[in-house]
Amino acid sequence: MTEPIISARGLTKTFWRRSQRKGMLGAMRGLVDRGGTEVTAVDDVSFDIPAGEIVGYIGPNGAGKSTTIKMLTGILVPSSGEVSVAGHTPWEERRQLAQKIGVVFGQRTQLWWDLPLSESLELLRFMYKVPERRFKHNLAEATDLLDLAPFLETPVRQLSLGQRMRGDLAAALLHEPPILYLDEPTIGLDLVAKTRIREFLAELNRSSGVTILLTTHDLADIERLCKRIVVIDHGRIVHDGELERLKARFSSKRQLTLDFDVVPDLASAVLPTGTALFDQEGPRVRIAFDRHERSAPEVLSLMGRFGTIRDMSIDEPAIEDVIQELYAESARATA
Repeated sequence: MTEPIISARGLTKTFWRRSQRKGMLGAMRGLVDRGGTEVTAVDDVSFDIPAGEIVGYIGPNGAGKSTTIKMLTGILVPSSGEVSVAGHTPWEERRQLAQKIGVVFGQRTQLWWDLPLSESLELLRFMYKVPERRFKHNLAEATDLLDLAPFLETPVRQLSLGQRMRGDLAAALLHEPPILYLDEPTIGLDLVAKTRIREFLAELNRSSGVTILLTTHDLADIERLCKRIVVIDHGRIVHDGELERLKARFSSKRQLTLDFDVVPDLASAVLPTGTALFDQEGPRVRIAFDRHERSAPEVLSLMGRFGTIRDMSIDEPAIEDVIQELYAESARATA
């Protein structure tokens, strides 16, 4: 296994939430009252990410995703635990680490609102001390891959959300960091913009080996980009492994779509054990079955007795359903 470029051990972050008091008397008491509760946002999180991997880091709102990213970038100091990112402790060596990471927060921008995109990128060149020749090469590459040319001279405040996000991606990569953190990079984007950004990230990882940690609520991002996902819920990791392994664990139900030559009479038929009729539209029949009880070839063979089958396809459960099952299991365990 490749040496991890990001490593976390026992990472924990707690916050003090002060109690809320109503009225003027409560406001006056608040000046001296230190009452409240301790909230654990991230609870004993450990993982390793090898160089060159794309990892999806997902969970419901308030699960601890953004807090984790902020500790990995050095914005927040953990309450306990250890972190190494590209050989640095983030909160102790923020200047050194800044040269090795790129960060994109979907709901924020590092670009200057009233400046054209090109001038924002030029300012960032000086901040990161990128040599002019290297900057021009990287900008030309980003312009080509992200199609920035039509709006390079447009003030950032006039850009659409999709254009601004592409500009932020270019800004995060000008200094060629080996690590890229993405926090909701496709939030609010239309399908075309999402597709362009996904294709760019896949090509970036393939051609340059950039390690990407992606947090998102858009599970289509995860399916198209990540083989491995880390799922966090209530501050704790509840799954760390391949997406396909998670599907196999939580999604035993599958559907087999069969196209018969003629309309089969299944209304009163006894279907094979472990199968059920999902729906029927003329000669097209959808059969639900449990992968632990029957294999697809078995079901196909057994359904052949109802007529000649012209075509077939298998539908896997949607990733949204799989993740919901995982969250439900986590909630039961917490309860």
